Amino acid sequence: MKQINLFGNEFREEEGEKKYSNKIEAPIYEPKNVKPHLLELVNKEKTNRLIREIENSTLNIWEKTFLIDAAARHSVFNYEKIADYYAHSNKEMQNLMEKSALVIIDFEKAIQLGYVVLSEEIRSQYLEEYGE
Repeated sequence: MKQINLFGNEFREEEGEKKYSNKIEAPIYEPKNVKPHLLELVNKEKTNRLIREIENSTLNIWEKTFLIDAAARHSVFNYEKIADYYAHSNKEMQNLMEKSALVIIDFEKAIQLGYVVLSEEIRSQYLEEYGE
């Protein structure tokens, strides 16, 4: 596949230059001994600031609802703390955290839930184009 930059010139890979590795390894996480508090798992400072501004606006209820839904995108998750929380939670909580893709424990389950579809498509395309 030919790649062209913004100015119409073709990108050329330097002889012997390899920018990315084909080796993919999942990180192994060792949980801490302490279950973090729920409030440590996510920073909602910007989300809450936007929601207050939206609620104080003169927009109609439908517009406000839409913008409040969109404001949730600004929450910042601490995945290290989330992994610790997961490790110390009951099975029901663990299952729901997996369904929300807060943690990926079982690669096959992640595929079933649709979280790995895109990376599998990219992998297939890569293998088709470059082989193993």
